[in-house]
Amino acid sequence: MAGAQTYESTRARVEQYFDRTATRTWERLTSDAPVSGIRATVRAGRDRMRDLMLAQLPQDLTGARILDAGCGTGALAVALAARGADVVAIDISPALIDIARRRQPEGLPGRIEFRAGDMLTPELGHFDHAMAMDSMIYYGAADIAGCLGRLAPRLAESFVFTLAPRTPLLMAMWRVGQVFPRADRSPTMVPHSVKGIARAMRRAEVQGNLRQIERVNSGFYISSALEFRP
Repeated sequence: MAGAQTYESTRARVEQYFDRTATRTWERLTSDAPVSGIRATVRAGRDRMRDLMLAQLPQDLTGARILDAGCGTGALAVALAARGADVVAIDISPALIDIARRRQPEGLPGRIEFRAGDMLTPELGHFDHAMAMDSMIYYGAADIAGCLGRLAPRLAESFVFTLAPRTPLLMAMWRVGQVFPRADRSPTMVPHSVKGIARAMRRAEVQGNLRQIERVNSGFYISSALEFRP
């Protein structure tokens, strides 16, 4: 895969951040516990994005096998299983997977298999759909194209995922982060345009259709939902 070394090093940074630095913060953000005004806008934005992503799939997912790539604390996986899906929910952070398992409700029509590991592991098998909410936002265009290329042979229908849009504000924040790195800061989001990802796909000879679904703006949460069909 093009950019494999970059993918591996970025994945390691993200794993360290979520599994060691931000576990408690992420656990609180994804719960019903009160949060600050800034984090409240992020929570609201993520709720809107989750609903938007779910709207791209059929309401009845009975019998469908779905990959939740970067499942975090499991909210999207639970929503998919509530529609009857057989969900493989994977995250690189074992700490977040532990939280997701504790939060899993009983009596869902579908089932969830929570796993700690890499979302691109071939042993996960084939899927009807895949979803990745805010789990690919730290990677460069070549790595994202590589991810699409590796998932495509194992995907029957669609891959719905999010990226940070290439807006003036996010580009300014990205440049500041590049100039003033700090060890305890979260991994830097990389802003992208759909055209840029499409160019990277052509360079990597990844076949498929890519489209932007919609952008969600909620205070400090700015994210675009995209759909890839092989």
